Amino acid sequence: MAATADAPVVAAIGSSDDTLQVVRLAAREAASRNRPLSLLHAFNWAAALEAPSEAGPRTEAEDLLERAAAAAGEVEPALPVSGEIVEGSPLGALIRRSESAFLVAVGDGGMSRCEDCIPADALAVQLAAQAGCPVLVVRPEPPPPGPVLVGVDGSASSRAALGFAFDCAARRSAPLLAVQVTEPARTVGGGDPAGSAEDARAELVEAVARYGRRHPSVPVECHSVLGDPGNVLVDRSRSAQLAIVAGRGDEPLRGMLGAVSQSLLYHSPAPVIVVRGLVPTTPDGA
Repeated sequence: MAATADAPVVAAIGSSDDTLQVVRLAAREAASRNRPLSLLHAFNWAAALEAPSEAGPRTEAEDLLERAAAAAGEVEPALPVSGEIVEGSPLGALIRRSESAFLVAVGDGGMSRCEDCIPADALAVQLAAQAGCPVLVVRPEPPPPGPVLVGVDGSASSRAALGFAFDCAARRSAPLLAVQVTEPARTVGGGDPAGSAEDARAELVEAVARYGRRHPSVPVECHSVLGDPGNVLVDRSRSAQLAIVAGRGDEPLRGMLGAVSQSLLYHSPAPVIVVRGLVPTTPDGA
């Protein structure tokens, strides 16, 4: 699926302290692509009815949008910004909007600060598994000025992620770090581990060369290593300004996330884009 030329970047607006960081990063992403920014807040009527006055929660929601719009204007003054309050759950509203959005940005819900828990029902995780477009999961702290990191495993969905990563790196004037990780277990009974790693590197270099034709000015490093893919990518993400990964290897099904994308969502200190809803294309049509 290709987003329309006017498809917006949608930012999920909540009441947490991290919301303004979501807005700032979403605003920069929208401005870099000449797209409008749409602020979305899901209004919980059940909570409103329990309040002394329905006007209170509604007014709070409107104030949230006003503060979010002001934050977007501070980082990107010329960016077109709109705001919307909808009824229902945030997840349902964001999934619906993702069908017509270029990208949806959401806070991580504290995942990056949670060492011992795996919040599978967190909004960011559920959205990354079900959205119809790429999902940007924003961390509380601004990222460092490092490279754009992308995980590549040879699947069709990871090729879409690679193409998206090249575009992100070009718009940020940042280098690209493409990493392909081969699990040692895969080499048991299948030949020499060093030979498998060498084959993987050749495959990675070829893919990067093909997708890099559209962005010849982007500096690229290719790393092909043996190890656990999730652990390796989380470790490399510590110095990255953005980590990009496909939703689920060669099975990009709605409602499912692969182990690698989950590892990055839970543990990467960098903001993460989970690429969904895109068809891989290259200059030569592959």
